Amino acid sequence: MFTGIVEELGEIVAAERLADAARLTIRGTLVTSDAGHGDSIAVNGVCLTVVDVVDGDKFTTDVMGETLSRSGLGKLDIGAKVNLERAAAVDSRLGGHIVQGHVDGTGTIVSRDPQENWEVVRISLPENLARYVVEKGSITVDGISLTVSGLGEAAAGEPGHRDWFEVSLIPTTRQLTTLGAAPVGATVNLEVDIIAKYVERLQQRG
Repeated sequence: MFTGIVEELGEIVAAERLADAARLTIRGTLVTSDAGHGDSIAVNGVCLTVVDVVDGDKFTTDVMGETLSRSGLGKLDIGAKVNLERAAAVDSRLGGHIVQGHVDGTGTIVSRDPQENWEVVRISLPENLARYVVEKGSITVDGISLTVSGLGEAAAGEPGHRDWFEVSLIPTTRQLTTLGAAPVGATVNLEVDIIAKYVERLQQRG
């Protein structure tokens, strides 16, 4: 379990592509400092398991085909920066919101509107996730817990258009996470609020 509060920017230093999976080696001095085999670390919002710790500042992890198909991890090259967060401790403050590290799908950055001290980022999202996103609710974007500041629906009959939501980035988020420099057109991992999905399931079951 995570909170969506990114601890550090890491870097992919090696990537081994397999037939239906991948093995990544990621540098992250802080998150690796107390990591061991079997620990969980969120990488761009994806909960991954530490296989080995290398040289005290890197860890290797296996990414299965299911994860590659649902997230943007498979598109990352060596040298790519990634958001890292260790699993939340039971006695820690919940600074963001409840994040499982189970990515629901991907979105695309549609536009960036910089202001003097903050920035509005618009992101498209798949139709099957749009119903879980509400204004002023929480959403996880590449592992970052953010508040939805705006919503919009795809215009009827417009092929290729998707629903979208907006988040507002403070200077700290822009400086300390990958979202601060992600260009228009970039793919981002999305995880919607788990509570919304549970409520929907309970209603379906009567």
